[in-house]
Amino acid sequence: MQIETSVSFACADAPLQRLFDEAERKCRLNLKDFAGDRVLVEGGGYEKIWLETQPMGGEMYALRDIEAARNNSLLFMRHQRADGRIPGSIQCVGGAVEPQFNKFQGFCFPDPALNLYYLTGRDGEWLDALADCLARFDAFLWRTRAVSGDGLLSAFCVYDTGEDNAVRYGDAPCWWTEDSPPEGYEVVPMASMDVTSYSYACRDALARISRLRGAEDDAARWRAGADEVAAALRRGLWDETRGALYDRDRRGRTVDVLCHNTLRCMYWGSVSRDMADRFVAEHLLNPSQFWTRLPLPSVSVSDPAFRNAPENNWSGQCEGLTFQRAMQALENYGCEKLVTRLGRRFLRALIDGGCVFTQQFDPFTGAPSRVGLNSHQVLSPGSTEPFQDAYGPTMLSALGYIERLWGAGLHMGRAWFSLCGGLEYVYKAEWNGHVYQISSDGQRAEARADGREVYAGPCGVRAVTDEDGSLIKTLEIE
Repeated sequence: MQIETSVSFACADAPLQRLFDEAERKCRLNLKDFAGDRVLVEGGGYEKIWLETQPMGGEMYALRDIEAARNNSLLFMRHQRADGRIPGSIQCVGGAVEPQFNKFQGFCFPDPALNLYYLTGRDGEWLDALADCLARFDAFLWRTRAVSGDGLLSAFCVYDTGEDNAVRYGDAPCWWTEDSPPEGYEVVPMASMDVTSYSYACRDALARISRLRGAEDDAARWRAGADEVAAALRRGLWDETRGALYDRDRRGRTVDVLCHNTLRCMYWGSVSRDMADRFVAEHLLNPSQFWTRLPLPSVSVSDPAFRNAPENNWSGQCEGLTFQRAMQALENYGCEKLVTRLGRRFLRALIDGGCVFTQQFDPFTGAPSRVGLNSHQVLSPGSTEPFQDAYGPTMLSALGYIERLWGAGLHMGRAWFSLCGGLEYVYKAEWNGHVYQISSDGQRAEARADGREVYAGPCGVRAVTDEDGSLIKTLEIE
């Protein structure tokens, strides 16, 4: 691939500069060779690429290594089964690449893979391959997971949504290799907001791909299909009284746990604006639920199912992966200012924690979990798992929030210049012959594309341009 890319950031805040430099350095440790294809593995002890994290992670890393970014999506497309199922994870053992089909493990794939169409120079063959992949996976979902009969799709195991050790899954198996529903369990098959949203994400991306192809009839058909999924999600799992989504167990009973997963659905775009506004106002920003000292625990801290467990457990602590998804989830619904607030808290927690990039954080203190002084010394109190560092979603979140606050990036054919205040810095991103640069004294900022001025004025805004730097709009981000 001949597209040249690079990112640099130099600021007057020494702790923030160290955080950026350490995230850059440790991300490079996660670049691995999978039988001749360079990929970015999840890291922090996870040596595979997961459908839940790595297409998104690769795309976020694209301006550092566009080849790895492309491979992080391409390998899932390449190893899709004939019946349409996409592997939940892929590993490389002894030089052999092995796709694994024992769970879905999330689905942060359609949007990142579509953005790679733009980042790799609008490759029509990539677009065609992606459309085929998504259409076949969507058909597979409805052929195998529509077991509740009400327009919703079901999770068969804990790892279908990547919520390891989550209390709300009860006695459900961790993984499930069959395409028929499990029997004899209390919760699964579970009508799932996540799995239902996988279909929405497929159809929404297919509508956009059809418009890019000029196929308006196909675009309308996929748009209508996505809207049907969104309507079923609202009808079947939205609690109008409580302002959040709740899954239903195999008997149709509400799984009465206030979890963060409505925010996940905001990442996929499967909830309406009024639903998102209610969840954010009533729950996400509630200090007794999700807006804790370090925000975004997996389960509301006031819910009986909350567990402040330092080991790998999606029943409570803040997850690096949730911070990673939250950027796009909130921006999808016009919450750019909230991304800024969240980013400042997250970056401060990482700095205070010594620039150690773990999977989880204590929501009441912000301290990283599963951390000893080094890999041979004492672990966090109560932890039974080994020392962890260089966990990819946390490192990419750090780089992502720095970009969202003070950097330049590319998304779906547009360049973003984020110009938050309070920092003297220079940020530069290079892509495909273009140079996007910001200089700021902390009060005023100047953004340039290929040497031409895009914006010059007070901080606190984001300037959005096309790839050539022609201004499209500005919006407030703090």
